[in-house]
Amino acid sequence: MTDVYILTMPRGFDRERTNVHKLQYHFIWCPKYRKSVLEGEVRDRLEALIEEKADELGLEILELAIRPDHVHLFITGDPTLAPNKIMQQVKGYSSRHLRDQFDFGLPSLWTRSYFVSSAGDVSSEVIEEYIDSQAGE
Repeated sequence: MTDVYILTMPRGFDRERTNVHKLQYHFIWCPKYRKSVLEGEVRDRLEALIEEKADELGLEILELAIRPDHVHLFITGDPTLAPNKIMQQVKGYSSRHLRDQFDFGLPSLWTRSYFVSSAGDVSSEVIEEYIDSQAGE
């Protein structure tokens, strides 16, 4: 395998000692039974908890929208942290603290499921063209 040397780093990318990356994830998740419980004090506390956990994990929140029955979280990711681990940490941390403070009358706060999508600045066609262009080297 040949070494890859990155001479210039594109704008908006993060540089670590061993890699350059730009990972962005859009997560959506809901309370159990899609109950509208994320309002008022609960909403405010959830926002603070998500910010705390994101900070602890070294993630940057690009957008956070808390609706009464679901949450949208758009973040920059860390290449050492898989999306399922991010969700496990955010949902577990927030559920534990919110359930200690508020009575939701639910067996658990969050459903087990969630939506995740990656986002980026480069289309799959551009990546394919780049890979094809490297074949001659």
